[in-house]
Amino acid sequence: MKVLLLENIHPEATRILTDAGYDVETRSGALGEDELISSLEGIDMLGIRSRTNITDKVLSNMPGDLKAIGAFCIGTNQIDLDACAEHGIAAFNAPYSNTRSVVELAMAEIVAMARRLTDRNAQMHAGTWSKSANGSHEVRGRSLGIVGYGNIGSQLSVLAEAFGMHVYYYDIQDRQAMGNAHRCDSLEELLSKSETISLHVDGRPENTGLFGADQFATMRSRSLFLNLSRGFVYDENALADALRSGHLAGAAVDVYPKEPRKSGEPFVSPLQGIPNVILTPHVGGSTQEAQYDIGRYVANKLHEFITTGATSMSVDLPEVTTPPRVGARVTHIHRNVPGVMAELNSVLSKHDANIAFQALSTKGSIGYAVTDVTAATDGWVDDLAHIPNTIGCRVIRD
Repeated sequence: MKVLLLENIHPEATRILTDAGYDVETRSGALGEDELISSLEGIDMLGIRSRTNITDKVLSNMPGDLKAIGAFCIGTNQIDLDACAEHGIAAFNAPYSNTRSVVELAMAEIVAMARRLTDRNAQMHAGTWSKSANGSHEVRGRSLGIVGYGNIGSQLSVLAEAFGMHVYYYDIQDRQAMGNAHRCDSLEELLSKSETISLHVDGRPENTGLFGADQFATMRSRSLFLNLSRGFVYDENALADALRSGHLAGAAVDVYPKEPRKSGEPFVSPLQGIPNVILTPHVGGSTQEAQYDIGRYVANKLHEFITTGATSMSVDLPEVTTPPRVGARVTHIHRNVPGVMAELNSVLSKHDANIAFQALSTKGSIGYAVTDVTAATDGWVDDLAHIPNTIGCRVIRD
């Protein structure tokens, strides 16, 4: 089987998949739709990061038989997950592997902005000695407001408390507070109580434009703003206006509404050149430790799906955890309508199949069945593949 890995995925993924017997091709940059379509010929598994978009157009026009996609990152908003499921393609991501890296960067930037370290650093490189405490503060005793209290937000909460900060958080889900953090009932309440705001929301479409001119105006005067989540959740121009007017004292941004597709391409933002603004090129999770863990985790998930049919932690297909295989294993992805499983078992009965294991799981409009067969007459897999409402059927043997 052939694997295509894009966007400088960590070499550990290549090692794991190569050692498992796959033919692995790696490329450094992201691909646009047309280039991606032509590149998928003969490819069984695809690995991407955040800049390659998997659209319905790509999946509908690809010349190969793609079986699985690995997002070697946290987010999956660059993937049309519904289209993946409709094409019978399993998708996996790494929801936890780079959490600590993002949290450490956020905490470092909070301290750096409070101390205005980037401004001091620029002055020193320019040959100016400006020894002054003006505008420089400790973070101890100050308040941090976290928007989005998932894996990253809650861990930032713990680390910020260790620095002596008072933590408030707001989330649309009912999340349990960590340590002494205080839950706010509304975003407005959070903004009124916090001197630093950090966004850690997910990529759902409802978060588009979450933070705009009104929210920046509601923030406390001379407060700090961080966004290490998604580029489409904030208004970049409104943030620049709030900083230039002096209403906000600083910002740290790692994600942007429009990002270059490859390293070395030009980057332009209205935030450039503003004092006490830290701009990083979407590297929140880009530490050697995080990228190694992501490469290992997602590569193993892809290999496990191909060799066992397991979809545990899949972000599009129903989850099925499989035991060790007995005999031949057939995986059957189908539309979740009444009668499919009855038809599947009828076919197996017609072929005198001995079923050693069977599991079914459904998720929305998709059903996923895994069956181990130790004996059957010829043609049983072919017949399963032609059951009405079948999306994909694959047999796993030695």
